[in-house]
Amino acid sequence: MTKITGIIIPCYNEYYRLEKDKFCQFLTNNNNYHFCFVNDGSADNTLELLQQLRQFDPKRISVIDLEQNQGKASAVQAGANYLKELDHIDNIGFLDADLSTSLEEMDNLVEKLNANPNLTMVFGSRKAEEANNIERSFLRNLLSNFVGFFIRHILQLPIKDTQCGAKVFKKSIIENVYSQRFISRWLFDIEIFLRLKKHIGLKDLLNCISEEPLDSWIEVEGSKITLKDSFLIPINLLAIWISYLKISTTSKKITENLKLKLNYNMVK
Repeated sequence: MTKITGIIIPCYNEYYRLEKDKFCQFLTNNNNYHFCFVNDGSADNTLELLQQLRQFDPKRISVIDLEQNQGKASAVQAGANYLKELDHIDNIGFLDADLSTSLEEMDNLVEKLNANPNLTMVFGSRKAEEANNIERSFLRNLLSNFVGFFIRHILQLPIKDTQCGAKVFKKSIIENVYSQRFISRWLFDIEIFLRLKKHIGLKDLLNCISEEPLDSWIEVEGSKITLKDSFLIPINLLAIWISYLKISTTSKKITENLKLKLNYNMVK
């Protein structure tokens, strides 16, 4: 039985960057996909473009309109919560609208997920040793390495690239990942791993996720992350670290209290 994968494409002012023909051609060649475009309060004509795109295949293209700009995290969350209610969807992923990671690369990630019943999440990596043809500016690469250092400290996981905008999940895990709002507008990928780590546990998590090297990733001009956003990254990382550290500490205390109570009841 063919498994259907819903792909969320968050869009903010993408009118001049969204390559409509590539999405249409991919759907023509692949009948196991459903695209969910989320307009994140765009100030240009992105919504009109998405509505036109939907006419190509209304059954396999959905458009969600967030009237106010809320950031990529909220856009992806809105798409995930919409797709999980569709009975025919088996997997749910997200992909950047500029197709810096191509649809064909995304298809490779989905095939990897479908081929292994033990996996719940597969994500692309631009930093794996086997990754090829990765094109990005020197400054962006420098910033990525700087941020990556702190991310690895927060996660305590052997993941090389948390921020690649190509990830796909089994539908069964969506509720645990996307039910609550994210702290950060842009660094929500880190929160995804932290939530999975809390839900599944470190040992089991490493056995059910797979970081796959990309054959190609090309930086596209017009990044939505401003200079101001870049300066706020360390503050965002600190907020995420403190918040999830508190959650972990609270959960640990509750567990210890329950154990003490159970021991007391057994003695009594």
